[in-house]
Amino acid sequence: MTKIAKVETFLVAPRWLFVRVETESGIVGWGEATCEGRSETVRTAVHQLSELLIGRDALRIEDHWQVMTKGSFYRGGPILASAVSGLDQALWDIAGKHYGAPVHQLLGGPVRDKIRVYGWVGGDEPAEIRDQISAQVEAGLTAVKMNASGRMGALASVAELDAVVQRVAVAREVLGDDRDVAVDFHGRFTLANVRRVAPLLEPYRPFFLEEPVVPENSHLIGEVVRCTTTPVSTGERLYSRQEFLPVLQAGIAVAQPDLAHAGGITEVRKIATLAEVYDVQLAPHCPLGPIALAACLQVGFATPNFLIQEQSVGIHYNQGAEVLDYCLDKTPLTFVDGCVQRLTAPGLGIEIDEHAVRTADKRGHAWRSPTWRHPDGSFAEW
Repeated sequence: MTKIAKVETFLVAPRWLFVRVETESGIVGWGEATCEGRSETVRTAVHQLSELLIGRDALRIEDHWQVMTKGSFYRGGPILASAVSGLDQALWDIAGKHYGAPVHQLLGGPVRDKIRVYGWVGGDEPAEIRDQISAQVEAGLTAVKMNASGRMGALASVAELDAVVQRVAVAREVLGDDRDVAVDFHGRFTLANVRRVAPLLEPYRPFFLEEPVVPENSHLIGEVVRCTTTPVSTGERLYSRQEFLPVLQAGIAVAQPDLAHAGGITEVRKIATLAEVYDVQLAPHCPLGPIALAACLQVGFATPNFLIQEQSVGIHYNQGAEVLDYCLDKTPLTFVDGCVQRLTAPGLGIEIDEHAVRTADKRGHAWRSPTWRHPDGSFAEW
């Protein structure tokens, strides 16, 4: 029987929320519903949504997605979408295990045999950037992403703008011409600041400029696109096709939905298809855990317009656990020449160490986003 018998959640270090769904026949599917800084709230939403799933056929994934997302008068937003995402991933994991096939096979089959990945580097100082990028290169990665800056004034000083350019210049020097650096604005820049700094970065040829304005100002993204020849990306805080449509129409080059936030495999696959209509590439956001990463990769292996995959091995957020610590076999998510080879095991393609997860959940976590302020005491965008 593929009827859903049980739904459980696990709040595990460093900042992740895992979802476990079990059928009456004993098939177990795993998903990740992490919502950084709000995972306890999402946990409650997962258990509310599970009322719609218990006793029903786990293989009716699209039907469940429709009911979970549209079965309430109030819907959408990061909390509900993250809860749906974790459950959706788990249902796809169950389906793959039921049919004895990796999820990408159920999505139409593979269109590639490996996926390029990139790593994150921080470092507010050029020396730190140099060291951290060198470490990623030595680890075999061919692409990295870095913050453009920390907190920024509404109209940045010359020194602030020059510091952004200097760090990217150092990154390009270390990487050479055969590797890529993406620059993440993290929504910390006003449109005025983006217009000033984006042209200054063009000589260093960034892979893309990520989230140049906050998502609630997505109506301004067209102005960013028009002020630079560098590809513009956004989407980690957009949760549906409807929210992606305006930025696709505005001319972004790279869409970055997060499979733990944007409705899981079901919705991100549809976002990818919509993006293809606009000649836009998919590069899912994923500074999260192994389940979210595996879900991203399954979509990537079956998606023609898939560009590159973010992953968070070694990221500074990972305090108390690393990405592969909850995997029984770390081999499937091992990087070879900066890529992950096609996952072949049924479902999401990874095997979760349930004992480790249950043990970690007893400790839990209470990760919160930092709060920044400018020197005058006013709030600064994170």
